[in-house]
Amino acid sequence: MSPRDDGHWFPAKSFGYGWGLPQRWQGWVVLALYMGAVIGIALRFPPQRSMVAFLVCVGVATLLLIAVCAVKGAPPRWRGRH
Repeated sequence: MSPRDDGHWFPAKSFGYGWGLPQRWQGWVVLALYMGAVIGIALRFPPQRSMVAFLVCVGVATLLLIAVCAVKGAPPRWRGRH
């Protein structure tokens, strides 16, 4: 297994804090579901009519994405330029 293929769905970012684009198909499925959820939320609660409902729902979807990244992604840590 190469360092790039360590079993994590989401690699840690090269610079900064957090995760990068998925490196496994499962991560791509999670990202596609998240994007679909945001589109569905925008259709159900258009921001120009229901800003609070839109923001709450997108916030919940984003927290779920972060939770999946935390469980299935590489451990994040600050990576600065040297």
